[in-house]
Amino acid sequence: MTVIDGTVEFDGANESAGEDSEGLEGRVFNVSGGDWDEILSGLQEAPEERIVVNMGPQHPSTHGVLRVILEIDGETVTEARCGIGYLHTGIEKNTEYRSWVQGTTFVTRMDYLTPLFNETAYCLAVEKALDIEDQIPERASVIRVLLMELNRISSHLVCLATGGMEMGALTMMTAGFREREETLDLFEFITGLRMNHAFIRPGGVAQDLPPGAVDKIGSYIKLMRKRFPDYAKLCNENPIFKGRTEGVGHLDLAGCMALGITGPVLRSTGHPHDLRKSEPYCGYETYDFDVATWDTCDAYGRYRVRLTEMYESLKIVEQCLDRIQRTQGQPVMVEDKKIAWPAQLALGSDGMGNSLDHIRHIMGDSMEALIHHFKLVTEGFHVPAGQVYAAVESAKGELGVHVVSDGGTRPYRVHFRDPSFTNLQATAAMCEGGQLADVIVAIASLDPVMGGVDR
Repeated sequence: MTVIDGTVEFDGANESAGEDSEGLEGRVFNVSGGDWDEILSGLQEAPEERIVVNMGPQHPSTHGVLRVILEIDGETVTEARCGIGYLHTGIEKNTEYRSWVQGTTFVTRMDYLTPLFNETAYCLAVEKALDIEDQIPERASVIRVLLMELNRISSHLVCLATGGMEMGALTMMTAGFREREETLDLFEFITGLRMNHAFIRPGGVAQDLPPGAVDKIGSYIKLMRKRFPDYAKLCNENPIFKGRTEGVGHLDLAGCMALGITGPVLRSTGHPHDLRKSEPYCGYETYDFDVATWDTCDAYGRYRVRLTEMYESLKIVEQCLDRIQRTQGQPVMVEDKKIAWPAQLALGSDGMGNSLDHIRHIMGDSMEALIHHFKLVTEGFHVPAGQVYAAVESAKGELGVHVVSDGGTRPYRVHFRDPSFTNLQATAAMCEGGQLADVIVAIASLDPVMGGVDR
């Protein structure tokens, strides 16, 4: 039998399905077996124009190598699922085959837009396992806070720039990347690299700020205070921008709590949760800043939260500059030479290698110094057996790390709670029932980075 547009026709018993449908018009269903009443009722309830499509993985639109499987009924999204794993690197597994210090070179590459948060979270966990949290020099903590807040600004700038690009606001993109370049220039000047720095190490930081860093950072602050108002003028009351973002990607506080959503997405519901305030680290409790919130639970609110946070980060950077000048000459690494690496490192005149005096000391003056240096670099230090959890407030939310040690010189297990991975769970809740074009805006407002998702 054949059903044509809801009308049942009985066919000859020996005729094939292909012969049945030949020459017929409209939708054709070939049915065999089962209860006829159930089959007929199911066919009548089936949607007429439901289509399953793949969106991504591609730049732009999916905010990276993210695949979104969408079921759409016309322009309405009826189901949305995320397909991840297109950028998988095995970073967490690789750390098990490197020393504790070498782990920083891996974890910095997870969320490649927030490398300094990755490094800090990892090092805080290692320091907690070593029980040396109180031994970290003040100057090292100040430098960590300085770099993290600059990194927060650069990450938010990319979010606003790429989000604007995906909506067609190309001015937003060019302005955002222009300011990000200024930030990356600072990173290159301080750490030697624009991204993936491995600058924050267990026990402190790799080296002190270079001469002239304070002046460069001061000039950067002045420039950003002139540039940031342009974003507000461009977007805050722009009717096209508001039309694309207001009410789009709605996710209220109950939804955020149920899904474990943190960061700007959570704070756009009006809830002021920020680990820098609730569970401070690196001395954040001594800094004066406000937690940015909004109350619209949509993409527009997330944009406003990030814009405000950039101003607050500038306030913290200014306070860091005062402390850096006050702590001039203080160490940036723990005193314990069995942990500190590089220990007593002196750079050469070219700034790219060990100085001759440093080499002469470890190679010629002290056999013990040479042995210790060799063992520390090749094997690393031992971490007492146990497990710890440490977390920081990344630009995208709570970035946590669970570290397990078996007492050796390498991690037994390192697992990250990356906010991009957790926040991406909200895709279905934010997109289903909305328009196809709004999927782009909703995902952009989450600001996921697939390096963190697929670590």
